[in-house]
Amino acid sequence: MSLINISNLTFAYSTLTSAAKLRKNNKPHKRRRYESSPENIFENVSFAIDTDWKLGFIGRNGRGKTTFLKLLLGQYAYRGQINASVDFAYFPYTVRDRNQTALAAAAEIYPDYELWRLEKELSLLNLDTAVLTRTFSALSGGEQAKIMLAVLFLKENNFLLIDEPTNHLDLEAREIVAQYLNRKKGFILVSHDRHFLDSCIDHVLAINRANLEVQRGNFSSWQQNKTAQDNFELAENAKLKKDIRHLQEASRRLAGWSDKTERGKYHIDKGSGAAYDKGFIGHKAAKMMRLAKNAERRQKTAITAKAQLLKNIETAEDLKLRPLVFHQNPLIEMNDLSIAYADKPIFTKLNFTLSAGERIHLQGRNGCGKSSLLKLILGEKIQHTGELKVPSGLKISYIPQDTTQMRGGLKDYAEQYQLEESLFKAILRKLDFSREQFEKNLQDFSGGQKKKVLLARSLCESAHLYIWDEPLNFIDVLSRIQIENLILQYQPTLLFVEHDKVFAEKTATRTVEL
Repeated sequence: MSLINISNLTFAYSTLTSAAKLRKNNKPHKRRRYESSPENIFENVSFAIDTDWKLGFIGRNGRGKTTFLKLLLGQYAYRGQINASVDFAYFPYTVRDRNQTALAAAAEIYPDYELWRLEKELSLLNLDTAVLTRTFSALSGGEQAKIMLAVLFLKENNFLLIDEPTNHLDLEAREIVAQYLNRKKGFILVSHDRHFLDSCIDHVLAINRANLEVQRGNFSSWQQNKTAQDNFELAENAKLKKDIRHLQEASRRLAGWSDKTERGKYHIDKGSGAAYDKGFIGHKAAKMMRLAKNAERRQKTAITAKAQLLKNIETAEDLKLRPLVFHQNPLIEMNDLSIAYADKPIFTKLNFTLSAGERIHLQGRNGCGKSSLLKLILGEKIQHTGELKVPSGLKISYIPQDTTQMRGGLKDYAEQYQLEESLFKAILRKLDFSREQFEKNLQDFSGGQKKKVLLARSLCESAHLYIWDEPLNFIDVLSRIQIENLILQYQPTLLFVEHDKVFAEKTATRTVEL
Protein backbone atom coordinates (compact mmCIF):
# COMPACT_ATOMS: atom_id res chain seq x y z
CA MET A 1 0.00 0.00 0.00
CA SER A 2 1.22 3.51 -0.83
CA LEU A 3 -0.25 6.92 -1.57
CA ILE A 4 -0.57 8.99 -4.72
CA ASN A 5 -0.33 12.58 -3.49
CA ILE A 6 -1.68 15.45 -5.57
CA SER A 7 -0.71 18.88 -4.23
CA ASN A 8 -1.83 22.29 -5.54
CA LEU A 9 -2.51 20.87 -9.00
CA THR A 10 -3.40 23.55 -11.54
CA PHE A 11 -4.03 22.93 -15.21
CA ALA A 12 -5.58 25.35 -17.67
CA TYR A 13 -4.00 24.76 -21.07
CA SER A 14 -3.62 21.96 -23.54
CA THR A 15 -0.17 21.88 -25.12
CA LEU A 16 1.51 19.88 -27.82
CA THR A 17 4.53 19.64 -25.55
CA SER A 18 4.68 16.83 -23.04
CA ALA A 19 6.02 17.44 -19.54
CA ALA A 20 9.11 15.37 -20.37
CA LYS A 21 9.85 17.37 -23.53
CA LEU A 22 9.26 20.60 -21.65
CA ARG A 23 11.87 19.63 -19.05
CA LYS A 24 14.31 18.56 -21.77
CA ASN A 25 14.12 21.78 -23.76
CA ASN A 26 13.85 23.96 -20.65
CA LYS A 27 12.10 26.61 -22.73
CA PRO A 28 8.75 28.36 -22.33
CA HIS A 29 6.05 26.74 -24.44
CA LYS A 30 3.36 28.37 -26.51
CA ARG A 31 0.04 27.93 -24.75
CA ARG A 32 -3.48 27.86 -26.06
CA ARG A 33 -6.71 27.67 -24.13
CA TYR A 34 -7.84 24.20 -23.16
CA GLU A 35 -10.48 23.15 -25.68
CA SER A 36 -13.37 22.58 -23.23
CA SER A 37 -13.11 25.77 -21.22
CA PRO A 38 -11.52 29.23 -21.13
CA GLU A 39 -10.87 28.78 -17.40
CA ASN A 40 -8.72 26.51 -15.29
CA ILE A 41 -9.73 22.86 -15.50
CA PHE A 42 -8.07 22.27 -12.12
CA GLU A 43 -6.97 25.00 -9.74
CA ASN A 44 -4.88 24.33 -6.59
CA VAL A 45 -6.37 20.84 -6.21
CA SER A 46 -4.96 18.68 -3.39
CA PHE A 47 -5.93 15.17 -2.31
CA ALA A 48 -4.45 11.67 -1.84
CA ILE A 49 -5.32 8.27 -3.32
CA ASP A 50 -4.46 4.94 -1.73
CA THR A 51 -3.01 2.58 -4.35
CA ASP A 52 -5.12 -0.28 -2.95
CA TRP A 53 -8.38 1.54 -3.65
CA LYS A 54 -10.91 0.64 -6.32
CA LEU A 55 -11.75 4.21 -7.21
CA GLY A 56 -14.72 5.29 -9.31
CA PHE A 57 -14.13 8.61 -11.09
CA ILE A 58 -17.32 10.55 -11.85
CA GLY A 59 -18.33 13.98 -13.13
CA ARG A 60 -20.18 15.68 -15.96
CA ASN A 61 -18.86 15.60 -19.53
CA GLY A 62 -16.13 18.18 -20.08
CA ARG A 63 -15.14 18.48 -16.40
CA GLY A 64 -11.67 17.00 -17.01
CA LYS A 65 -11.75 13.30 -16.08
CA THR A 66 -9.69 12.10 -19.05
CA THR A 67 -7.49 15.19 -18.72
CA PHE A 68 -6.68 14.25 -15.12
CA LEU A 69 -5.71 10.74 -16.20
CA LYS A 70 -3.39 12.21 -18.82
CA LEU A 71 -1.83 14.47 -16.18
CA LEU A 72 -1.06 11.36 -14.12
CA LEU A 73 0.53 9.84 -17.23
CA GLY A 74 2.70 12.94 -17.67
CA GLN A 75 1.25 13.85 -21.06
CA TYR A 76 0.49 17.50 -20.16
CA ALA A 77 2.50 20.15 -18.38
CA TYR A 78 0.94 21.40 -15.15
CA ARG A 79 1.64 23.40 -12.01
CA GLY A 80 1.77 21.72 -8.61
CA GLN A 81 2.95 18.24 -7.72
CA ILE A 82 1.93 14.64 -8.41
CA ASN A 83 3.96 12.22 -6.30
CA ALA A 84 3.56 8.46 -6.70
CA SER A 85 5.68 5.38 -6.01
CA VAL A 86 3.83 3.40 -8.69
CA ASP A 87 3.73 3.54 -12.47
CA PHE A 88 0.51 4.29 -14.32
CA ALA A 89 -0.97 2.19 -17.14
CA TYR A 90 -3.87 3.43 -19.27
CA PHE A 91 -6.89 1.64 -20.68
CA PRO A 92 -7.73 1.53 -23.55
CA TYR A 93 -4.24 0.84 -24.87
CA THR A 94 -3.73 1.82 -28.52
CA VAL A 95 -2.60 -1.28 -30.43
CA ARG A 96 -0.32 -0.06 -33.21
CA ASP A 97 -0.75 -3.03 -35.57
CA ARG A 98 -4.34 -4.21 -35.43
CA ASN A 99 -3.67 -6.89 -38.07
CA GLN A 100 -1.41 -8.88 -35.76
CA THR A 101 -2.72 -11.71 -33.59
CA ALA A 102 -4.26 -10.92 -30.23
CA LEU A 103 -1.32 -12.70 -28.57
CA ALA A 104 1.14 -10.45 -30.42
CA ALA A 105 -0.92 -7.45 -29.35
CA ALA A 106 -0.67 -8.68 -25.74
CA ALA A 107 3.12 -8.83 -26.12
CA GLU A 108 3.09 -5.28 -27.50
CA ILE A 109 1.19 -4.07 -24.42
CA TYR A 110 3.39 -5.99 -21.95
CA PRO A 111 6.43 -7.79 -23.39
CA ASP A 112 7.18 -9.55 -20.07
CA TYR A 113 3.81 -11.26 -19.79
CA GLU A 114 3.58 -14.94 -18.83
CA LEU A 115 1.19 -16.96 -20.96
CA TRP A 116 -0.24 -19.05 -18.12
CA ARG A 117 -1.03 -15.93 -16.12
CA LEU A 118 -2.66 -14.27 -19.14
CA GLU A 119 -4.79 -17.36 -19.77
CA LYS A 120 -5.84 -17.35 -16.11
CA GLU A 121 -6.94 -13.70 -16.34
CA LEU A 122 -8.89 -14.37 -19.53
CA SER A 123 -10.71 -17.27 -17.84
CA LEU A 124 -11.80 -14.87 -15.08
CA LEU A 125 -13.24 -12.70 -17.85
CA ASN A 126 -15.11 -15.68 -19.40
CA LEU A 127 -13.03 -15.35 -22.57
CA ASP A 128 -11.82 -18.46 -24.41
CA THR A 129 -8.04 -18.44 -24.79
CA ALA A 130 -8.52 -19.40 -28.46
CA VAL A 131 -9.13 -15.69 -29.16
CA LEU A 132 -5.38 -15.13 -28.73
CA THR A 133 -4.73 -16.82 -32.08
CA ARG A 134 -7.19 -14.59 -33.95
CA THR A 135 -6.38 -11.27 -35.62
CA PHE A 136 -6.87 -8.45 -33.14
CA SER A 137 -8.94 -6.34 -35.56
CA ALA A 138 -11.32 -9.29 -36.11
CA LEU A 139 -12.28 -9.39 -32.43
CA SER A 140 -15.34 -7.62 -31.13
CA GLY A 141 -14.91 -4.43 -29.12
CA GLY A 142 -15.77 -6.37 -25.95
CA GLU A 143 -13.18 -9.06 -26.65
CA GLN A 144 -10.50 -6.45 -27.35
CA ALA A 145 -11.39 -4.65 -24.11
CA LYS A 146 -11.15 -7.84 -22.06
CA ILE A 147 -7.74 -8.75 -23.51
CA MET A 148 -6.35 -5.27 -22.78
CA LEU A 149 -7.65 -5.34 -19.22
CA ALA A 150 -6.22 -8.82 -18.62
CA VAL A 151 -2.77 -7.84 -19.92
CA LEU A 152 -2.61 -4.52 -18.08
CA PHE A 153 -3.50 -6.15 -14.76
CA LEU A 154 -0.50 -8.46 -15.22
CA LYS A 155 1.83 -5.49 -14.81
CA GLU A 156 3.32 -5.33 -11.34
CA ASN A 157 3.54 -2.06 -9.40
CA ASN A 158 1.14 -0.41 -11.83
CA PHE A 159 -1.91 1.66 -10.93
CA LEU A 160 -4.42 1.20 -13.73
CA LEU A 161 -6.31 4.14 -15.25
CA ILE A 162 -9.44 2.63 -16.84
CA ASP A 163 -11.24 5.14 -19.06
CA GLU A 164 -14.86 4.24 -19.90
CA PRO A 165 -14.56 0.50 -20.66
CA THR A 166 -18.32 -0.14 -20.70
CA ASN A 167 -18.91 1.58 -24.06
CA HIS A 168 -17.68 -1.59 -25.78
CA LEU A 169 -19.56 -4.04 -23.55
CA ASP A 170 -23.06 -5.48 -23.71
CA LEU A 171 -25.09 -6.04 -20.55
CA GLU A 172 -23.75 -9.55 -19.90
CA ALA A 173 -20.15 -8.51 -20.55
CA ARG A 174 -20.52 -5.55 -18.17
CA GLU A 175 -21.54 -7.93 -15.38
CA ILE A 176 -18.52 -10.13 -16.08
CA VAL A 177 -16.06 -7.21 -16.17
CA ALA A 178 -17.60 -5.71 -13.02
CA GLN A 179 -17.08 -9.01 -11.18
CA TYR A 180 -13.52 -9.14 -12.51
CA LEU A 181 -12.70 -5.61 -11.33
CA ASN A 182 -14.30 -6.33 -7.97
CA ARG A 183 -11.60 -8.99 -7.44
CA LYS A 184 -8.87 -6.47 -8.25
CA LYS A 185 -7.52 -3.39 -6.52
CA GLY A 186 -5.40 -0.42 -7.47
CA PHE A 187 -7.30 1.38 -10.22
CA ILE A 188 -9.26 4.48 -11.20
CA LEU A 189 -12.38 3.66 -13.19
CA VAL A 190 -14.11 6.31 -15.30
CA SER A 191 -17.68 5.20 -16.00
CA HIS A 192 -21.19 6.66 -16.13
CA ASP A 193 -22.93 3.31 -15.61
CA ARG A 194 -24.36 3.46 -12.08
CA HIS A 195 -24.92 -0.29 -11.67
CA PHE A 196 -21.44 -1.05 -13.04
CA LEU A 197 -19.81 1.38 -10.60
CA ASP A 198 -21.76 0.03 -7.63
CA SER A 199 -20.59 -3.48 -8.50
CA CYS A 200 -16.84 -2.90 -8.37
CA ILE A 201 -15.67 0.25 -6.52
CA ASP A 202 -15.03 1.06 -2.87
CA HIS A 203 -14.20 4.79 -3.17
CA VAL A 204 -15.43 7.69 -5.31
CA LEU A 205 -13.46 10.58 -6.76
CA ALA A 206 -15.96 13.21 -7.93
CA ILE A 207 -15.29 16.31 -10.01
CA ASN A 208 -17.92 18.74 -8.77
CA ARG A 209 -18.63 22.22 -10.09
CA ALA A 210 -16.31 23.87 -7.54
CA ASN A 211 -13.98 21.15 -6.24
CA LEU A 212 -12.79 17.57 -6.28
CA GLU A 213 -13.77 15.29 -3.42
CA VAL A 214 -12.90 11.76 -2.35
CA GLN A 215 -15.39 9.60 -0.45
CA ARG A 216 -15.46 6.02 0.80
CA GLY A 217 -18.25 3.92 -0.71
CA ASN A 218 -19.81 3.29 -4.11
CA PHE A 219 -21.78 5.50 -6.49
CA SER A 220 -25.10 5.03 -4.69
CA SER A 221 -23.68 6.02 -1.31
CA TRP A 222 -21.95 9.03 -2.89
CA GLN A 223 -25.20 10.08 -4.59
CA GLN A 224 -27.12 9.71 -1.31
CA ASN A 225 -24.54 11.85 0.52
CA LYS A 226 -24.54 14.41 -2.31
CA THR A 227 -28.33 14.69 -2.22
CA ALA A 228 -28.32 15.11 1.57
CA GLN A 229 -25.61 17.80 1.35
CA ASP A 230 -27.45 19.62 -1.46
CA ASN A 231 -30.72 19.58 0.50
CA PHE A 232 -28.94 20.89 3.61
CA GLU A 233 -27.31 23.73 1.65
CA LEU A 234 -30.57 24.65 -0.07
CA ALA A 235 -32.35 24.81 3.31
CA GLU A 236 -29.48 26.76 4.88
CA ASN A 237 -29.41 29.13 1.91
CA ALA A 238 -33.14 29.83 2.26
CA LYS A 239 -32.70 30.45 6.00
CA LEU A 240 -29.77 32.84 5.45
CA LYS A 241 -31.66 34.74 2.73
CA LYS A 242 -34.50 35.27 5.19
CA ASP A 243 -32.06 36.30 7.97
CA ILE A 244 -30.22 38.73 5.68
CA ARG A 245 -33.49 40.37 4.64
CA HIS A 246 -34.57 40.82 8.28
CA LEU A 247 -31.13 42.14 9.30
CA GLN A 248 -31.16 44.63 6.43
CA GLU A 249 -34.55 45.91 7.57
CA ALA A 250 -33.44 46.04 11.21
CA SER A 251 -30.21 47.87 10.29
CA ARG A 252 -32.10 50.52 8.28
CA ARG A 253 -34.74 50.93 10.99
CA LEU A 254 -32.21 51.27 13.84
CA ALA A 255 -30.02 53.67 11.85
CA GLY A 256 -33.10 55.81 11.12
CA TRP A 257 -34.08 55.87 14.81
CA SER A 258 -30.52 56.80 15.77
CA ASP A 259 -30.46 59.74 13.35
CA LYS A 260 -33.86 60.96 14.51
CA THR A 261 -32.89 60.72 18.20
CA GLU A 262 -29.56 62.47 17.57
CA ARG A 263 -31.33 65.39 15.91
CA GLY A 264 -33.60 65.65 18.99
CA LYS A 265 -30.64 66.83 21.14
CA TYR A 266 -30.86 70.29 19.54
CA HIS A 267 -34.60 70.88 19.98
CA ILE A 268 -36.33 73.07 22.67
CA ASP A 269 -39.61 72.02 24.27
CA LYS A 270 -42.17 74.62 23.04
CA GLY A 271 -44.36 74.37 26.13
CA SER A 272 -41.78 74.90 28.92
CA GLY A 273 -38.99 76.42 26.87
CA ALA A 274 -36.61 73.87 28.46
CA ALA A 275 -34.03 71.96 26.44
CA TYR A 276 -34.08 68.15 26.19
CA ASP A 277 -31.62 66.13 28.29
CA LYS A 278 -28.88 65.97 25.67
CA GLY A 279 -26.85 63.39 27.61
CA PHE A 280 -29.75 60.92 27.81
CA ILE A 281 -30.72 61.47 24.18
CA GLY A 282 -27.10 61.14 23.00
CA HIS A 283 -26.70 57.89 24.96
CA LYS A 284 -29.91 56.54 23.42
CA ALA A 285 -28.78 57.53 19.90
CA ALA A 286 -25.39 55.85 20.42
CA LYS A 287 -27.11 52.69 21.65
CA MET A 288 -29.34 52.67 18.56
CA MET A 289 -26.28 53.10 16.33
CA ARG A 290 -24.46 50.21 18.07
CA LEU A 291 -27.46 47.97 17.48
CA ALA A 292 -27.53 49.03 13.81
CA LYS A 293 -23.79 48.29 13.44
CA ASN A 294 -24.26 44.88 15.10
CA ALA A 295 -27.07 44.11 12.66
CA GLU A 296 -24.80 45.12 9.76
CA ARG A 297 -21.97 42.88 11.03
CA ARG A 298 -24.36 39.94 11.44
CA GLN A 299 -25.66 40.66 7.95
CA LYS A 300 -22.13 40.56 6.47
CA THR A 301 -21.41 37.29 8.33
CA ALA A 302 -24.62 35.77 6.94
CA ILE A 303 -23.77 36.98 3.41
CA THR A 304 -20.28 35.43 3.70
CA ALA A 305 -21.76 32.14 4.91
CA LYS A 306 -24.33 32.19 2.10
CA ALA A 307 -21.58 32.70 -0.49
CA GLN A 308 -20.01 29.37 0.56
CA LEU A 309 -23.20 27.45 -0.25
CA LEU A 310 -24.64 26.02 -3.48
CA LYS A 311 -21.29 25.99 -5.32
CA ASN A 312 -21.63 22.28 -6.06
CA ILE A 313 -25.37 22.18 -6.74
CA GLU A 314 -25.80 20.56 -10.16
CA THR A 315 -28.67 22.08 -12.07
CA ALA A 316 -30.30 20.13 -14.86
CA GLU A 317 -33.25 21.77 -16.56
CA ASP A 318 -36.18 19.67 -17.73
CA LEU A 319 -36.10 18.63 -21.37
CA LYS A 320 -39.08 18.51 -23.72
CA LEU A 321 -40.16 16.08 -26.41
CA ARG A 322 -42.74 16.38 -29.19
CA PRO A 323 -44.09 12.89 -29.92
CA LEU A 324 -46.76 12.54 -32.62
CA VAL A 325 -49.80 10.26 -32.64
CA PHE A 326 -50.06 7.86 -35.59
CA HIS A 327 -53.43 6.85 -37.03
CA GLN A 328 -52.53 3.15 -37.16
CA ASN A 329 -51.70 0.64 -34.43
CA PRO A 330 -49.50 -1.39 -34.02
CA LEU A 331 -46.72 0.70 -35.51
CA ILE A 332 -44.29 -2.16 -36.17
CA GLU A 333 -45.08 -5.85 -36.71
CA MET A 334 -42.62 -8.75 -37.24
CA ASN A 335 -43.53 -12.31 -38.17
CA ASP A 336 -40.84 -15.02 -38.32
CA LEU A 337 -38.26 -12.37 -39.15
CA SER A 338 -34.68 -13.60 -39.69
CA ILE A 339 -31.55 -11.60 -40.57
CA ALA A 340 -28.39 -13.04 -42.11
CA TYR A 341 -25.02 -11.79 -43.35
CA ALA A 342 -23.37 -13.69 -46.23
CA ASP A 343 -26.06 -16.35 -45.74
CA LYS A 344 -25.00 -16.78 -42.10
CA PRO A 345 -28.00 -16.33 -39.75
CA ILE A 346 -27.68 -13.58 -37.13
CA PHE A 347 -31.06 -14.28 -35.55
CA THR A 348 -34.06 -16.29 -36.70
CA LYS A 349 -37.85 -16.20 -36.49
CA LEU A 350 -38.34 -13.08 -34.41
CA ASN A 351 -41.97 -12.28 -33.63
CA PHE A 352 -43.17 -9.15 -31.88
CA THR A 353 -45.26 -6.02 -32.35
CA LEU A 354 -44.58 -2.47 -31.22
CA SER A 355 -47.71 -0.55 -30.26
CA ALA A 356 -48.12 3.17 -29.65
CA GLY A 357 -46.91 4.19 -26.20
CA GLU A 358 -44.64 1.17 -25.73
CA ARG A 359 -40.97 1.56 -24.88
CA ILE A 360 -39.20 -1.61 -25.94
CA HIS A 361 -35.67 -2.35 -24.76
CA LEU A 362 -33.95 -4.48 -27.39
CA GLN A 363 -31.45 -6.63 -25.52
CA GLY A 364 -28.82 -9.20 -26.47
CA ARG A 365 -25.11 -9.86 -26.81
CA ASN A 366 -22.92 -7.79 -29.10
CA GLY A 367 -23.22 -9.09 -32.64
CA CYS A 368 -26.66 -10.64 -32.21
CA GLY A 369 -28.26 -8.26 -34.73
CA LYS A 370 -29.80 -5.47 -32.66
CA SER A 371 -28.42 -2.62 -34.79
CA SER A 372 -29.18 -4.57 -37.99
CA LEU A 373 -32.81 -4.90 -36.93
CA LEU A 374 -33.08 -1.17 -36.27
CA LYS A 375 -31.55 -0.37 -39.67
CA LEU A 376 -33.95 -2.77 -41.38
CA ILE A 377 -36.91 -0.96 -39.77
CA LEU A 378 -35.41 2.32 -41.04
CA GLY A 379 -35.50 0.95 -44.60
CA GLU A 380 -31.89 -0.10 -45.19
CA LYS A 381 -31.35 -3.07 -47.50
CA ILE A 382 -30.39 -5.94 -45.22
CA GLN A 383 -30.65 -9.61 -46.12
CA HIS A 384 -33.66 -11.06 -44.33
CA THR A 385 -36.57 -13.45 -44.52
CA GLY A 386 -39.97 -13.33 -42.87
CA GLU A 387 -42.30 -10.38 -42.62
CA LEU A 388 -41.67 -6.85 -41.37
CA LYS A 389 -44.57 -4.40 -41.49
CA VAL A 390 -43.74 -0.68 -41.22
CA PRO A 391 -46.66 1.53 -42.32
CA SER A 392 -46.04 4.29 -44.83
CA GLY A 393 -46.11 7.78 -43.38
CA LEU A 394 -44.60 6.65 -40.07
CA LYS A 395 -42.19 9.39 -38.97
CA ILE A 396 -39.12 8.04 -37.17
CA SER A 397 -36.40 9.91 -35.26
CA TYR A 398 -33.17 7.91 -35.16
CA ILE A 399 -30.03 8.10 -33.03
CA PRO A 400 -27.25 5.97 -34.56
CA GLN A 401 -24.56 4.25 -32.54
CA ASP A 402 -21.68 5.60 -34.63
CA THR A 403 -20.48 9.22 -34.30
CA THR A 404 -17.26 9.04 -36.34
CA GLN A 405 -18.70 10.76 -39.42
CA MET A 406 -19.84 13.90 -37.59
CA ARG A 407 -18.19 16.98 -39.14
CA GLY A 408 -18.58 20.74 -39.37
CA GLY A 409 -20.09 23.26 -36.97
CA LEU A 410 -23.34 23.12 -35.03
CA LYS A 411 -24.96 25.71 -37.32
CA ASP A 412 -24.18 23.58 -40.38
CA TYR A 413 -25.43 20.48 -38.58
CA ALA A 414 -28.73 22.19 -37.71
CA GLU A 415 -29.18 23.27 -41.35
CA GLN A 416 -28.36 19.77 -42.62
CA TYR A 417 -31.13 18.21 -40.53
CA GLN A 418 -33.52 21.17 -40.88
CA LEU A 419 -33.52 21.89 -37.16
CA GLU A 420 -34.53 25.15 -35.53
CA GLU A 421 -31.05 26.35 -34.53
CA SER A 422 -32.11 28.29 -31.43
CA LEU A 423 -34.09 25.31 -30.07
CA PHE A 424 -31.25 22.90 -30.93
CA LYS A 425 -28.70 24.99 -29.05
CA ALA A 426 -31.08 25.59 -26.13
CA ILE A 427 -31.36 21.82 -25.66
CA LEU A 428 -27.57 21.49 -25.77
CA ARG A 429 -27.30 24.19 -23.09
CA LYS A 430 -29.67 22.16 -20.92
CA LEU A 431 -27.37 19.18 -21.49
CA ASP A 432 -24.50 21.22 -19.97
CA PHE A 433 -22.90 22.56 -23.17
CA SER A 434 -20.99 25.78 -22.64
CA ARG A 435 -21.47 28.64 -25.11
CA GLU A 436 -17.78 28.34 -26.06
CA GLN A 437 -18.53 24.81 -27.29
CA PHE A 438 -20.88 26.24 -29.94
CA GLU A 439 -17.90 27.76 -31.79
CA LYS A 440 -16.07 24.43 -32.27
CA ASN A 441 -16.25 21.78 -34.96
CA LEU A 442 -18.03 18.51 -34.24
CA GLN A 443 -14.90 16.47 -34.96
CA ASP A 444 -13.24 18.20 -31.99
CA PHE A 445 -16.04 17.21 -29.58
CA SER A 446 -15.59 14.45 -27.01
CA GLY A 447 -17.52 11.20 -27.40
CA GLY A 448 -20.07 12.34 -24.82
CA GLN A 449 -20.55 15.72 -26.48
CA LYS A 450 -21.16 14.08 -29.88
CA LYS A 451 -23.80 11.82 -28.35
CA LYS A 452 -25.47 14.87 -26.79
CA VAL A 453 -25.63 16.48 -30.25
CA LEU A 454 -27.41 13.37 -31.56
CA LEU A 455 -29.80 13.43 -28.60
CA ALA A 456 -30.50 17.15 -29.05
CA ARG A 457 -31.28 16.56 -32.74
CA SER A 458 -33.74 13.80 -31.87
CA LEU A 459 -35.40 15.94 -29.20
CA CYS A 460 -35.91 18.67 -31.82
CA GLU A 461 -37.74 16.24 -34.09
CA SER A 462 -41.44 15.47 -33.74
CA ALA A 463 -41.92 11.77 -34.49
CA HIS A 464 -44.34 8.87 -34.13
CA LEU A 465 -41.48 6.53 -33.18
CA TYR A 466 -38.07 7.17 -31.64
CA ILE A 467 -35.36 4.60 -32.41
CA TRP A 468 -32.21 5.05 -30.32
CA ASP A 469 -29.16 2.80 -30.74
CA GLU A 470 -26.99 3.04 -27.60
CA PRO A 471 -27.77 6.74 -27.04
CA LEU A 472 -25.97 7.00 -23.70
CA ASN A 473 -22.41 5.97 -24.63
CA PHE A 474 -19.97 8.40 -22.96
CA ILE A 475 -22.82 10.51 -21.51
CA ASP A 476 -22.56 11.60 -17.87
CA VAL A 477 -24.92 10.39 -15.13
CA LEU A 478 -26.80 13.66 -14.62
CA SER A 479 -27.65 13.84 -18.33
CA ARG A 480 -28.78 10.20 -18.22
CA ILE A 481 -31.16 11.07 -15.39
CA GLN A 482 -32.45 14.04 -17.46
CA ILE A 483 -33.22 11.66 -20.35
CA GLU A 484 -34.90 9.18 -17.96
CA ASN A 485 -37.16 11.91 -16.58
CA LEU A 486 -37.95 13.11 -20.11
CA ILE A 487 -39.04 9.64 -21.24
CA LEU A 488 -41.16 9.03 -18.14
CA GLN A 489 -42.84 12.43 -18.50
CA TYR A 490 -43.65 12.40 -22.23
CA GLN A 491 -43.93 8.60 -22.68
CA PRO A 492 -42.94 8.48 -26.37
CA THR A 493 -43.13 5.31 -28.43
CA LEU A 494 -39.54 4.14 -28.21
CA LEU A 495 -37.45 1.23 -29.49
CA PHE A 496 -33.95 1.36 -28.05
CA VAL A 497 -30.72 -0.51 -27.50
CA GLU A 498 -28.91 0.40 -24.29
CA HIS A 499 -26.60 -1.51 -21.94
CA ASP A 500 -27.08 0.79 -18.94
CA LYS A 501 -29.06 -1.53 -16.66
CA VAL A 502 -30.52 1.19 -14.42
CA PHE A 503 -31.66 3.30 -17.40
CA ALA A 504 -33.29 0.32 -19.13
CA GLU A 505 -35.09 -0.80 -15.98
CA LYS A 506 -36.45 2.68 -15.31
CA THR A 507 -37.63 3.53 -18.83
CA ALA A 508 -38.63 0.32 -20.66
CA THR A 509 -42.18 -1.02 -20.58
CA ARG A 510 -41.00 -4.28 -22.14
CA THR A 511 -37.77 -6.09 -23.05
CA VAL A 512 -37.28 -8.12 -26.23
CA GLU A 513 -34.28 -10.45 -26.17
CA LEU A 514 -32.45 -11.42 -29.36
